[in-house]
Amino acid sequence: MKKAVFKGSGVALVTPMHSDGSVNFEVLEEILEFQIKNKTDAIITCGTTGESATMSDEERAAVIDFTVQKVAGRVPVIAGTGSNSTEHALKMSKKAQELGADAVLVVTPYYNKTSQRGLIRHYSCIADNVDLPMILYNVPSRTGVSIRPETYAELAKHPNIVATKEANGDLSAIAKTIALCGDDLAVYSGNDDQTVPILSLGGRGVISVFANVCPYESHEINEKFFEGDLNAARELFLKSNELMEALFCDVNPIPVKEAMNQLGFNCGSCRLPLVSISAENKAKLVTAMRNFGVATK
Repeated sequence: MKKAVFKGSGVALVTPMHSDGSVNFEVLEEILEFQIKNKTDAIITCGTTGESATMSDEERAAVIDFTVQKVAGRVPVIAGTGSNSTEHALKMSKKAQELGADAVLVVTPYYNKTSQRGLIRHYSCIADNVDLPMILYNVPSRTGVSIRPETYAELAKHPNIVATKEANGDLSAIAKTIALCGDDLAVYSGNDDQTVPILSLGGRGVISVFANVCPYESHEINEKFFEGDLNAARELFLKSNELMEALFCDVNPIPVKEAMNQLGFNCGSCRLPLVSISAENKAKLVTAMRNFGVATK
């Protein structure tokens, strides 16, 4: 049985930015402390929610390094290092290893896409050359390619490929993946609104956007489930549903950055081509936050 990188709620962390678009490291430190204080089980930096697609390699390395140094081993730090270029993903994964990350999160190649055979070669090439646990990231709505259960079964044979963040939305395919891979591949929900269903299939937790705003509640959903208090887990999960939905009322991470601004963290706006949240969606988000009991400014 492979050792899981974490169990529970890992936060897909936003990257706070100044008005000029540069990374706001002072606020990033505040957010990291807020997350750890509120029982987040892992920090995932430079992923989709962290706007890695519009960050330079130097910026990504600086954010990973800063996060590793500030977290200082209190929880695992997982670095998003994926790319549609295998060479580039390998370069970034090696850099994350050099900087002290505990694991890497590697999204499927996007735009150019690839076949299932290509996915096996892509991930195997990275895993062969980086001595860190790798979490795959399957999000076909963004990338145009999906990892099939049989492909997962082949990839899970590699000792460094330990988990996947599964955001394909297909619970039947996720069930088949878990049945085929067993303990060789931990499955984390990549969709907040499927956390408890995936846990019930044998998932190990969630990599969560919701946890930016409500780290304690996201942790508790998972913790109560693993403790066997299924009623408490289900009740909190269902109560969270309105806010989880509101956090995806526009393209991620537009709503969650606004939610963090509402909480008092000066996260700024997203980089273009993402734009600020509309007045209609902002009202929906603020209402959901208040209904959940989250204080807004």
